Amino acid sequence: MSDFFLADRSDGVVRLTLNRPDVHNAFDDRLIAELTQALESLGEDDGVRAVVLTGAGKSFSAGADLNWMRRMAGYSDEENLADARALARLMQTLNELPKPTVARVNGAALGGGTGLVACCDIAIASDKASFGTTEARLGIIPAVIGPYVIAAIGPRQAKRLMLTGERIPASEAARIGLVHEVAPAEGLDAAINAVLDDLLRCGPKAIAAAKRLVRDLTGRPITAEIVDDMAQRIAQLRATAEARDGIVAFLEKRRPAWLA
Repeated sequence: MSDFFLADRSDGVVRLTLNRPDVHNAFDDRLIAELTQALESLGEDDGVRAVVLTGAGKSFSAGADLNWMRRMAGYSDEENLADARALARLMQTLNELPKPTVARVNGAALGGGTGLVACCDIAIASDKASFGTTEARLGIIPAVIGPYVIAAIGPRQAKRLMLTGERIPASEAARIGLVHEVAPAEGLDAAINAVLDDLLRCGPKAIAAAKRLVRDLTGRPITAEIVDDMAQRIAQLRATAEARDGIVAFLEKRRPAWLA
């Protein structure tokens, strides 16, 4: 069995479950490679409407597997860099996936686990979950996940977490913007399904374009070039079959093609 498994739903939702509960779903080089490959495949699959990422057992992900890190101590400089780049590719792939991604945070999400949460578009956590960028307590830094954590919670809160290595509860993670919603453990799936229902009501191409829009606009000033680019984007999208059907369906009070 793979270190994770896929479970397809008839409505196009794919659930990726990190399946190493004996090590709190910590990842090693094999899991990183397999998960990256799976995400790349899902990103190209027109039948996939949304991806949910979660963990088996009590934890979401404890980040890097300590046994894997112990092996890395014997790597050459080239091997060490290649290994770090593989993890960076996983985070970038998840962050830029052209499908909406939802983190179902069922338990502890530490180190790289917090990074996975930050890379997902929407994060919903159990009230039993906890978070932390704990790398400094091991004498390292959360470099690979840093851009995504900072984008999620801002530099001020990121400095606090990265410098102290502290663990925070789900309520605090919601307060600082790392997760969008906290649900009782027994109500976590209901909260996830409510978000999925909303995502599935939206046009797939529109969602992909909206993700690119946020990524391309973040941190950029509103210049004349940006204003013109935005006008071009909406004009191009209006001309697509998806948009034409969506607008007509709304006026005719019927379901658009992607909901048929």
